[in-house]
Amino acid sequence: MSTVMTMATMTITISTIVMMAATLISKKTHEEREKSSPFECGFDPKNSARLPFSSRFFLVAVIFMIFDVEIALLLPMPITMTASNVKSWMLISSVFLLILIIGLYHEWNQGSLEWSN
Repeated sequence: MSTVMTMATMTITISTIVMMAATLISKKTHEEREKSSPFECGFDPKNSARLPFSSRFFLVAVIFMIFDVEIALLLPMPITMTASNVKSWMLISSVFLLILIIGLYHEWNQGSLEWSN
């Protein structure tokens, strides 16, 4: 039991010494305001967060995410065809594509895909 306790104490001591040495030896850089602040699409993060924001940017980002997920779901479909029943695969794929086409039509009809009015 004392051997395990000795090994644990040595491990903790050595790791503490290594961490302290790394902190002392590490190169400390003087960070500038621009380098230490996050880049948020050209907005200055040091100003007020209550600035008016165009909802068009948000809408485009949401539409991009929808189509990105769509591609991620569509790509494995041909691979899964060999491992499943062809009729059920066709039905599921057709329903999925129909839902996506109806959603695209709705976005187009609402004017979400037009950047300028």
